[in-house]
Amino acid sequence: MGHEFKSTDEITVPASVEDVWTAIATGPGIDSWFMGRNEVADGRVRTAFGEYGPTFEVTGSESPHRFAYGTGKAPDGRFIAHEFLVEGRGHGSTVLRMVTSGFLPGDDWADEFEAMTLGGALFRATLATYLTHFAGRTARPLTVFGPVVGDWDDAWKRLDAAVAEKLPDAVEYHRNAHTVGLRTDRALYRFLRGFGGPMIAAHHVFDGDESEQDWQSFLDTTLGEQG
Repeated sequence: MGHEFKSTDEITVPASVEDVWTAIATGPGIDSWFMGRNEVADGRVRTAFGEYGPTFEVTGSESPHRFAYGTGKAPDGRFIAHEFLVEGRGHGSTVLRMVTSGFLPGDDWADEFEAMTLGGALFRATLATYLTHFAGRTARPLTVFGPVVGDWDDAWKRLDAAVAEKLPDAVEYHRNAHTVGLRTDRALYRFLRGFGGPMIAAHHVFDGDESEQDWQSFLDTTLGEQG
């Protein structure tokens, strides 16, 4: 059966067209808001996020106004494509329009689509927050796969309590059933319900020396005995 989808989102940010272009069309820029480590080179966009490592073909690059890339269509019809349209506005602001489309094959597409939709909402909110508070800066991405969660309601409660103690100055900028995003003056902190069960930390650190090992210990301590 499968499911074809297309979504369009638009944000206005207090950043220059050039800063928005850097954020969406360069490896260091994408590193600062998306997930994992990213490279834009040789007409491709490559992402490394744990075992997930897709390569996208650049299908349009008209600096600084349009950047588009996508996977080829697989034999079962699966594909995903992203398009970013950038338009400068007065007083140093920029409008960014984001279009995501694709096809998920099979009769069990619904769970994957839900995870993709809720995760995508976090990434778009992170991009808006990055361009509002950290435009022009480059983050160091940290990715940690924590324990597999049995009870997500309990896991989120444990996480919220532990994060409130660890990051007392954090401001929440996004939350939905699968994700939460927090901002401090030095980093963007995100937690995701991983497809398949683990809690994932996917942070962007602008200042400081915190490490993936630090956050691995945090997740293991917070959720390690969670059943």
